[in-house]
Amino acid sequence: MDLLKIALLQIAPTGTLSGNLEKGMACCRRAKEMGADIALFPEMWSNGYNIYNRPVEEWKAEAVSADSDFVNAFRDLAEELCMAVGITILEKHDAGPRNTMILFDRFGEKKLTYAKVHTCAFDVEWHLVPGEAFYTVPLDTACGTVDVGAMICYDREFPESARILMLQGAELILVPNACPMEINRLSQLRARAYENMVAVATCNYPDTVPDCNGRSTVFDGVAYLPEMEGSRDTCILEADGKEGIYIAGLDLKQLREYRALEVHGNAYRRPLKYGILSKEIYNNFQGGTENGQSDFREDWNRGK
Repeated sequence: MDLLKIALLQIAPTGTLSGNLEKGMACCRRAKEMGADIALFPEMWSNGYNIYNRPVEEWKAEAVSADSDFVNAFRDLAEELCMAVGITILEKHDAGPRNTMILFDRFGEKKLTYAKVHTCAFDVEWHLVPGEAFYTVPLDTACGTVDVGAMICYDREFPESARILMLQGAELILVPNACPMEINRLSQLRARAYENMVAVATCNYPDTVPDCNGRSTVFDGVAYLPEMEGSRDTCILEADGKEGIYIAGLDLKQLREYRALEVHGNAYRRPLKYGILSKEIYNNFQGGTENGQSDFREDWNRGK
């Protein structure tokens, strides 16, 4: 049975760009030695998600471009190791800094540049420019072509993120992360996998990093098997809090057979009944302060 080996690099940053480059490359090499087909970093690895309790202009100056030496080093490494690499950066961009994942395939070809759509705009991430869309791409692996999409951390809070990726054909969603993974957030990831019949692989920072606790996970999205009575646990990997490289083996054949036969995902959706999701509903917006509602309406109007 051929399994797609996903390496979650649950590692702590070093405090410098050069240090993160060196450590990140060493961990990719170790992941390859462990048999990985894909290596995934936690959120914003280039600066270790070090944007709290610092002057904004200071951390903004640490942004690197998508074609920087830092990023290109992982492009070259992906080709050298014949292993896909999902590297994450605080991206220097014309519109402003972004929280971005770049996915290189095993030939070093850039397959995906995804900027976090749902930035934590209630906090310091207000200073980041959100991404514009979700993308699904075919990724060539030793197990054949796999359709891969991406979310980043807070994106998981919105069912639409994973739903769009599923509708685009995603079989695997890669999720860089930087926050405490407690029961409710883990439940969200489990739900995104279950309701869309898609595998969800999340890589977090270890518990030595402030406001993080490890617990990187892979949910394979397969809730039922013909030979089993009742449902099965879709979690095929949950790391502890320690720093390390954690490998999960995803059974693509099993996932694809399940998707062809089961009732979730797009099988019995009725999208014509969901019109309220795309209508101008901001007048019914509930929550937040009066100013928050006003800001919401302004944002909505700008985005129409």
